Amino acid sequence: MSAAPHDRPFDPESAVFRAHEGGKLGVHATQPLRDRADLALLYTPGVAEVSLAIAADPSLSTTYTAKANTVAVISDGTAVLGLGDIGPLGAMPVMEGKAVLFKHFGGVDSIPIVLESGSVEDLVETIARMAPSFGGINLEDISAPRCFEIEEQLKERLDIPVFHDDQHGTAIVVLAGLINGCRVLERSLPEQRVVVAGAGAAGVAVTKLLQRAGVRDIVVCDSRGILVPSRVDLTDHKRALAASTNPRGVHGGLGEALEGADVYVGVSGGQVPEEDIARMSDGGMIFALANPTPEVHPDLAHRYAAIVATGRSDFPNQINNVLAFPGIFRGALDSGARQITEAMKLAAARAIADLVVEPTRDEIVPSVFQEGVAAAVAAAVAGLA
Repeated sequence: MSAAPHDRPFDPESAVFRAHEGGKLGVHATQPLRDRADLALLYTPGVAEVSLAIAADPSLSTTYTAKANTVAVISDGTAVLGLGDIGPLGAMPVMEGKAVLFKHFGGVDSIPIVLESGSVEDLVETIARMAPSFGGINLEDISAPRCFEIEEQLKERLDIPVFHDDQHGTAIVVLAGLINGCRVLERSLPEQRVVVAGAGAAGVAVTKLLQRAGVRDIVVCDSRGILVPSRVDLTDHKRALAASTNPRGVHGGLGEALEGADVYVGVSGGQVPEEDIARMSDGGMIFALANPTPEVHPDLAHRYAAIVATGRSDFPNQINNVLAFPGIFRGALDSGARQITEAMKLAAARAIADLVVEPTRDEIVPSVFQEGVAAAVAAAVAGLA
């Protein structure tokens, strides 16, 4: 049995801990503060003129404050990476890391904010009250099904983009990978039989985005088996999935779902037995995205699939959200979009796929360090604002 997170060795001299010492973020000024004249411009008395102008016309805040280029990265620490509910302080290093990625890849400033967990209503109210400081809200590592309700309520209440990256960032990059996987294998994406293992935040979003992309045959499984309407243990979001998926009426567990499947998308963790993977159709695709341990190890996956993707950087075809979220917010902020729409998500996925000019079995998505990824995604999003 693996150690619980709080039981893992703590080595302050390791490279990991040294890189995080003091945090990964700081504050920098965009204007010089050299003398009394600068002070009078940047603070009192000069700042009063700007404050009064904004009070008279709130739209000026996007020009004369940092709001237009600043995103809040918000978590309550209830579903952090593969670590689970480790609390807000445990989540803070991840939120800081997300802010670093926003800045490096998209030129977007962001502030990591961790909240004590509470009811959906408490979190929505708290986030809504701090929203005037920001041009967008990126929700992160909030457990399902609360994450769905929080995002939906904030989208209805706020006039700035709200985006839950665990859901939609994952779905966008998965779709990009499948688009190019089908190009390599000379297959039609809508005709693929897809199994999504996991009915949490990522699983729900992957399923919905694939449906919008035209995929007709998707079977979704949770830890208890295939989602079917007759199951009495389904939560509301799983009941909705059961009603819109599984057109052939398959019953049973993951093994039955994988019978003849062309695509496996794992967003659940755990391990899939080899005998279940062997039930897939020949030459398909396996996206085993759990981190750090994929549901199907690539060595095993390659025995049964033509294309294999993971969430790890040390194997080909890394399905990494950083391909999506910096560009999505860059485009939304630059265009003044009030929401990130479903059409924008589809456009972002296609933009990411198109960055790989000649996809191969080992390159169905671009590297996160490929020049121009965020710019291409931003242009696709802004074009639909």
